[in-house]
Parts: sequence; structure tokens; C-alpha cells
Amino acid sequence: MEAETVYLETIDGIAVEADIIRCESPIIHATVVIGHPHPLYGGDRFNHVVQAIQRAAFSLGCHSIAVDFRGVGESMAVHDNGDSERLDLAAACELVDLLEPDNPIVMAGYSFGAVVGLNVSHPYISGWLSFAPPVAMMSSTPIAANSHHPKVLLLPEHDQFTSEQQLRDTVATWKNTQVEILSSVDHSIAVGAEQVATKGLATLLASLK
Repeated sequence: MEAETVYLETIDGIAVEADIIRCESPIIHATVVIGHPHPLYGGDRFNHVVQAIQRAAFSLGCHSIAVDFRGVGESMAVHDNGDSERLDLAAACELVDLLEPDNPIVMAGYSFGAVVGLNVSHPYISGWLSFAPPVAMMSSTPIAANSHHPKVLLLPEHDQFTSEQQLRDTVATWKNTQVEILSSVDHSIAVGAEQVATKGLATLLASLK
């Protein structure tokens, strides 16, 4: 499993860095686009949960693209509190047609990246997979909430930023949304991240069929 580093151009003319991992399976089930945790607290595409999602995608017959948001690493421009970062993930979606024409997209993200991902719209997005989404960062109802496509939200049992009740209340009116509780971990998902990512992605892929 090797990562290929590329630069993507966003619709507003920003170059952002990303790592692509291509799966060699004869049948590619989806391409997983991944947003990382908050850059002002050290988040980037090398985060352990982001990389766990990429490994899970590879093992389940999916390509993946992990993006460094604008202002992170070699990506141009500056942090925009999650607004323009949506364009960074949308640029990765545009690359999917070159990787695997007409392939469904799973929009995934961890923490800050989960909230950004839930606000990305693209015709090929077939589902959303969110790890530890902080409810406090959802200043408005995300675009994904009204989509009929499936959404799987994974909340750590001991998350320091969002309680189970807060998340369930937030998504109560969302369409086709499933909340799963990750036992015995907190927001960092420091233990078992790959197993969690594999189970979560498998659940979402099953709902795409």
C-alpha cells in the first residue's frame, strides 16, 4: 500500500496537497475522500485516524484521498474555519472521475474534518462517514443532513467535546442517519483506530448496495 502525493486545484484557484492510495482490487467499491482534524491544533493528513481510514479503505476495496486543508503543510492559502476548506475536499471529489470513472464517493472525516465533510456537496457523493464530529462546530445544519444518501456517525463513548445525547438530538431530523458509539475510547481514538475505521466503513459500504 503506497501513497502518491499530488496537488489538487480548488475552484477558487488554491493548490492543496493530498495523498492518494489506490486499491488493487479487481472491483473498486468506492473512493473515500478524507478530511483531517483541526489544523490549529496540529491536524493534518498524517493524523493517525486519517491514516487508519486510508488503510481501512484499502482493505475493503476502495481508493482513498487524504487532503491537507489550505494553510496546512504545502497547501496554499490560510485556514478559513471550515468554510473554504469545503472546496479542498470538493477538489478531491473532482479527481475521482480520473481515478475510477463513475465511482461512488464516500466523504469521510475526523473531528473538524468530519464537520467540513458533512458540508460538501458533489454529485458522486453516495454517503458520509464521520468520526467524532464535534456538535459545537456545526454552526448550521450541514448539507448532508437533507440528503437521502446514508450517513454513519461514529462517536467515542468518552468524547470530551460531544455527548451521545447532544449528537442524537442534533441528527434527530437528518435523513438516513445512523449513530454508532465507540466503546472505551475518547475523542482522540488513540486505541484501535484501524478496527473502528474498518467497521465504520464496512457499515457504510453495505448501506450503499
